[in-house]
Amino acid sequence: MSRFSDSDLKWMQTALALARRGEGLTRPNPPVGAVVVKNNRILGQGWHRQAGGPHAEIHALRQAGPRAKGATLYVTLEPCSTFGRTPPCTTAIQQAGIARVVVGAADPNPRHAGKGLRVLRQGGIQVLTGVGGPEARELIAPFACQVVRHRPFFTLKLGVSLDGRLADFRHHSRWITGPDARREVQAMRRRADAILVGAGTVRHDNPSLWPRPDRQRNPWRIIVVRDRPLPAAAQVFRDVHADRTIIAAPRGWHPGGARRLRAANVKVLELPRRGFFPALAKELGDLGILRVLCEGGGIVAGELLRARLVDELCLFISPKLIGGPVGAVGTRHWMLESAPGFRIRDVRRIGPDLFVHLFPKARED
Repeated sequence: MSRFSDSDLKWMQTALALARRGEGLTRPNPPVGAVVVKNNRILGQGWHRQAGGPHAEIHALRQAGPRAKGATLYVTLEPCSTFGRTPPCTTAIQQAGIARVVVGAADPNPRHAGKGLRVLRQGGIQVLTGVGGPEARELIAPFACQVVRHRPFFTLKLGVSLDGRLADFRHHSRWITGPDARREVQAMRRRADAILVGAGTVRHDNPSLWPRPDRQRNPWRIIVVRDRPLPAAAQVFRDVHADRTIIAAPRGWHPGGARRLRAANVKVLELPRRGFFPALAKELGDLGILRVLCEGGGIVAGELLRARLVDELCLFISPKLIGGPVGAVGTRHWMLESAPGFRIRDVRRIGPDLFVHLFPKARED
């Protein structure tokens, strides 16, 4: 028999929807949503809007005011119990007179996991955990990856034809997928803290890599380059967001070009050739980046897969046959028995295209 009711699930879904409003805004903190409910009515609600600002629970409690006494607080992540940039939420919950707290996911930080729950229980508050757990854990997966693995969560997004091509033989890729799929990609950009592509994508497509509309998001744009210089006229160097551009290059890459880019407020990371992508992941983790959206091309996709850095795969499949050499994972190949395996989480149509959402087989729910 379930420990929680349909009503608990309903209000947790409301809290999760609120939390998603903060995706892409809260780094290095996770997105969190909270709802104060009494007599089946919402008295207060909120979500974490930016690091250093009030947590979701505080927004919800302030909105509820004195009515919060005896109410239930639904929150997607275990309330904090330590002083950081803000006071502990457990203290505010107790002072508000909340009678019951329903939590989606425990804090993934081993130093804090369960501590907030114990503080609340010791204060006489009824605590229920795991309501909407799978969705709550998926929501904070980038934060958990940072806490546990000390690196960002990598989402690999590929727009491909039926035969797995990223572009035609002239490297033209606009547009393999339709407008509905492209709108979904913009939403993915807004959820990310950084958008990563290879130098070939910049040379062939000259993308801005900026979310449209950005809705106050301020992501990093990361270009991986290995040898030749990049075109100075590229949008990522000349638009108003040039200071949000990072070049990831091997040590010694075009010293003069690197100096010019740094003078234009572009960040240049020089990394070892051996272990290049793990070193990049560590550097991005040190910047507080939680989620990286990799939009290709195929060579970068293959390198991320080989480095075992793909935490999530999002395929947009167009009902077209293109042929040619520009494959989804470039020149990388595996023997069948050692090929990276994925399991399908979701399949749905987006306009004329098919969206397939996958996770590596080794990943635990």
